[in-house]
Amino acid sequence: MQEKPSGKTTFLDAQWRKLLMANYEVSPEILQKYLPYKTELDIWNNRCYVSLVGFLFVETKVLGIKFPFHVNFEEVNLRFYVRYNDNGNWKRGVVFIKEIVPKMMITLVANTVYNENYATHACKHEITESDSQLFVKYSWKSKSGWNHLQATASNQSHAILPDSEEEFITEHYWGYARYSDKKTNEYEVTHPRWNVYPVTDYEIQCNFSELYGDDFAFLKNTIPASVLLAEGSEIAVLKGKTIN
Repeated sequence: MQEKPSGKTTFLDAQWRKLLMANYEVSPEILQKYLPYKTELDIWNNRCYVSLVGFLFVETKVLGIKFPFHVNFEEVNLRFYVRYNDNGNWKRGVVFIKEIVPKMMITLVANTVYNENYATHACKHEITESDSQLFVKYSWKSKSGWNHLQATASNQSHAILPDSEEEFITEHYWGYARYSDKKTNEYEVTHPRWNVYPVTDYEIQCNFSELYGDDFAFLKNTIPASVLLAEGSEIAVLKGKTIN
């Protein structure tokens, strides 16, 4: 469990719920040019991953304030995994190729404060639950039409096993964003350890080249190594700093 360090300022707190993650094994060479200064790729069992992730922001507050029409919304992102050696302490984090949300103000604030690569697109979601099954679908619109990421799972969640792929994908508590060739923005995200639902079926329709560039066009015809569905929890994004 990652707890909020004492004395640090919370920039944003919210709940992240029903995180659906399609994880692709890729060649490390593809990601080298996207690495922020002083970070390196985080590898699990000799595998390098990128993940397409959809989830819900719920009860969102910025500096303790709920802004009307910006409390509950979807996010879809494409991310990969890095680590940073902070004076002998390895911090494991993520770098976002792009983060898609339906709110222009969220995009403006995130890109300005953290130098992230947010974009504003129409988004929607569908979540239904029966006695035994859970269905989750995230959709986001690009120029060519609607994209979606969906999964059906058992509605009985279980704890994430130590040293598992699920642990690797979900247990990265830092965000890194390139500020310049010699500067990186770093921020911490805190949340408890999540439970996951066993996925029984999934479907992905995504125009990767249109949304994320030619470097990721091959993902359209790539079968993910795994698809995870995590329940999520309350989270806090702490005020960041610059690494130089």
